[in-house]
Amino acid sequence: MTDKTSRSARVTPEEALAYHMEPRPGKFDIVASTPMTTQRDLSLAYSPGVAVPVQAIADRPETAYDYTTKGNMVAVISNGTAILGMGNLGALASKPVMEGKAVLFKRFADVNAIDIELDTEDADEFINAVRLMGPTFGGINLEDIKAPECFIIEQRLKEMMDIPVFHDDQHGTAVICAAGLLNALELSGKKIEDVKIVLNGAGAAGIACLELLKAMGARHENCIMADTKGVIYQGRTEGMNQWKSAHAVVTDARTLEDAMKGADVFLGVSAKGAVTPAMVESMADNPVIFAMANPDPEITPEDAHAVRPDAIVATGRSDYPNQVNNVLGFPYLFRGALDIHARAINDEMKIACAEALAALAREDVPDEVAVAYGRKLQFGRDYIIPTPFDPRLIHVVPPAVARAGMDTGVARRPIIDMDGYVQSLKNRMDPTAAILQGIHARARQSQARMIFAEGDDPRVLRAAVAWQRGGMGQSLVVGREADVKEKLEAVGLADAVRELTVVNAANSRHLDAYHEFLYARLQRKGVDREDAHKLANRDRHVFAALMLAHGHGDGLVTGATRKNAPVLAQLGTVFDLRPQDGAVGITAVLHKGRIVLIGDTLVHEWPEAEDLADIAVRGAAVARGLGLEPRVAFLSFSNFGYPVSERAIKMAEAPKVLDRRGVDFEYEGEMTVDVALNMESAARYPFSRLTGPANVLVVPARHSASISVKLMQEMAGATVIGPILTGVPQPIQICSTTSTVNDILNMAAISAGGLGTGR
Repeated sequence: MTDKTSRSARVTPEEALAYHMEPRPGKFDIVASTPMTTQRDLSLAYSPGVAVPVQAIADRPETAYDYTTKGNMVAVISNGTAILGMGNLGALASKPVMEGKAVLFKRFADVNAIDIELDTEDADEFINAVRLMGPTFGGINLEDIKAPECFIIEQRLKEMMDIPVFHDDQHGTAVICAAGLLNALELSGKKIEDVKIVLNGAGAAGIACLELLKAMGARHENCIMADTKGVIYQGRTEGMNQWKSAHAVVTDARTLEDAMKGADVFLGVSAKGAVTPAMVESMADNPVIFAMANPDPEITPEDAHAVRPDAIVATGRSDYPNQVNNVLGFPYLFRGALDIHARAINDEMKIACAEALAALAREDVPDEVAVAYGRKLQFGRDYIIPTPFDPRLIHVVPPAVARAGMDTGVARRPIIDMDGYVQSLKNRMDPTAAILQGIHARARQSQARMIFAEGDDPRVLRAAVAWQRGGMGQSLVVGREADVKEKLEAVGLADAVRELTVVNAANSRHLDAYHEFLYARLQRKGVDREDAHKLANRDRHVFAALMLAHGHGDGLVTGATRKNAPVLAQLGTVFDLRPQDGAVGITAVLHKGRIVLIGDTLVHEWPEAEDLADIAVRGAAVARGLGLEPRVAFLSFSNFGYPVSERAIKMAEAPKVLDRRGVDFEYEGEMTVDVALNMESAARYPFSRLTGPANVLVVPARHSASISVKLMQEMAGATVIGPILTGVPQPIQICSTTSTVNDILNMAAISAGGLGTGR
């Protein structure tokens, strides 16, 4: 089931509340997609211009998909009667969950979604309210509504409305479960029409799972459903309803234990501990066990494998292989349905989704996915379901759903050019989250002892707590124990004091070694022994760097409380970080689905041609570390010699330096930024060696790099990561003084992942 309560990372109440409050309450904003700056824009957007599409839609209602957001808009609707595993807490309390579902739609399938919470438990009132909103949306996603009302509500809305209505708690779980089961049966050498299936949990998700599997070929007489009162058999009267009765079978089994004997498949959407090792042991050869209860499965994979090593096990948890996660289904089902202006999401479309997911898991997994998850993923018993961050999902699953919708006649506007549609899906996704996911996954794999040099800053302390509780590794905080404790208590994290390792220079047993090391480095640079000792004792940046140099930590992040230049200078007393040593600062700027790396934003004040070539090489390495194929542009105010200026000469010479070095990436210059990033502008220069928009921008000087980054950040709202310190001997990263907790965590992850290290 949807991984809403994963145990792979600890989250405190304070962290969860802060996440929902910062930078402003809630989880999303509404942003205009058309210009809204001039009087003409306003006239087109509203009166009098808006009257034209109004009349067009009145004349031909189907054109609403052309002139409004209807075709890419889903309503996420709940009454809060079955929130997560928490029960009936009411409509208002469900809003954070529904907002979360809305942002998942956007993140994974670029579907706009709005949450709507209806304050009623009356099914008729709920149905009427949703029915009346039909003109607004292209689809309805129902969520967290208790049974049996959820069955009634969904069925009647499907009958009334001419847009897809989909209760994800039922069908989302069913689709992912079906996908995994197809592959598990293939590995087991069994066929769905022959296997004995036992399902425990006769709620919305359980019933939907069994219904979909029967639609895919499972035989009614081979499927046994159980609930808290035992097996649902023909003739049972206690605790029955029409939905359970539809799955009653002729059987002598009365308990789950009876039913499990000789079963090929167990599906659990019930409760922790519902299945015992003895039950698993009684199953058929190569049993398939989907223990999908969250947060704790019916039986853990460890316990199942202890008695049946031949078992294929899936859970709803992200910290075990084979996670049954709804986010693999609903975004892509709706994406495909919306793109054909579907009237409904039918069984054929759900089956197409499941089959596409199953087929994707059997394909070779791209290296960037394996890197992101820290292990090689290969079709087999521990990989039967694709991972949620597989970038292929967006262009594999929706086309399959769309084809099924067209074949079954629910498409208002069939897709004519399917190849073009697939390409459009590839182009529409923002790669930002995937890149950050990869950075953090590599960091989690390394399990670094991360040194946080500024233990007197609440942001740094919150990041250090998140690092350790997030399973990233060990946090080493430089500071005084009493100060750290006081500041943690002030931000509601008093219990974290016991978890962090606080390192105080005043009582470190390594001080003598640190003193001698620093004095040996600085004694011929005008620093005497006493000064070296004071520097090591009193400057936290120097002390933290000495820890790293002596292997008493694996990575270092600092800079949140002090400007970059003095921090770099202090770190330079311990490590060689000068421009001539190969150090370069590369900043990643992410905006509207595009990523560019800008350098040098940290080290080189006024680089010459050779330095610019070095910056390009370092930028290309960072690009590849982020999964990008580098295309480097040397930027100027001139294009290939015009207008002529001596200040542009070095930008024209730098590509010649790379010519002599014979580097293995694309580069070109000098050129203006529009020619570098806009292929229409670039078309005026057909001789350019760049085959696409540049993603590594080398600028003339550090001040112009800084201006570019901060302008994008402030005016355009771009996400900025960095500067990433690269070309250095140890994993060191320097934050900015405006860094948020997440920014500090990102820089720590970059340090742990080794993105900047190496000469």
